Amino acid sequence: MMQVEETGVPGLLVLTPQRFGDARGFFSECWNRQRLSEQGIDVDFVQDNHSLSQQVGTLRGLHYQAPPHAQAKLVRCGRGALFDVAVDIRRGSPTYGNWFGIELTAENGKQLLVPAGFLHGFITRAPETEILYKCSDYYAPDCDGAVAWDSCGVDWGFDGAPLLSDKDATAPALAEFDTPFTWQGESA
Repeated sequence: MMQVEETGVPGLLVLTPQRFGDARGFFSECWNRQRLSEQGIDVDFVQDNHSLSQQVGTLRGLHYQAPPHAQAKLVRCGRGALFDVAVDIRRGSPTYGNWFGIELTAENGKQLLVPAGFLHGFITRAPETEILYKCSDYYAPDCDGAVAWDSCGVDWGFDGAPLLSDKDATAPALAEFDTPFTWQGESA
């Protein structure tokens, strides 16, 4: 059984799979297309990614992949802890520019389902944090983009300067960004 929570931003969901544990550890079914389709969640994933960040305060994002290769993502933490963020960038959306953040840890097992049309990023809260995420389209370098991590009003809950890639350090601000995404209504 998968617990599904709405976030207040249409299409952005928190999924918490049930865990079955004993003295050896636990088992958890993190994704089941048929069962989630029965709950109105229809996403076909084609690629799995796994990333390791060595240091606390490593910030990756805010990233997007534009049409025609826009990606929905299902994000979870395999080890450590991170604060995961999604920002609505769908032109015409009633929540355009709004962000949602959630603590994802190996212990809490929560996952964030991020639809296409959102910026996505995270900051690590523990050393050697691993993030695992499914994508609904293949990576396409010509569709890859970023918006400045500090231009969307996100409270990252981190004091000091985060560790950034060159791409993230030089990304344009949200106010300068011409979004390639359009709000499609409640069914988006």
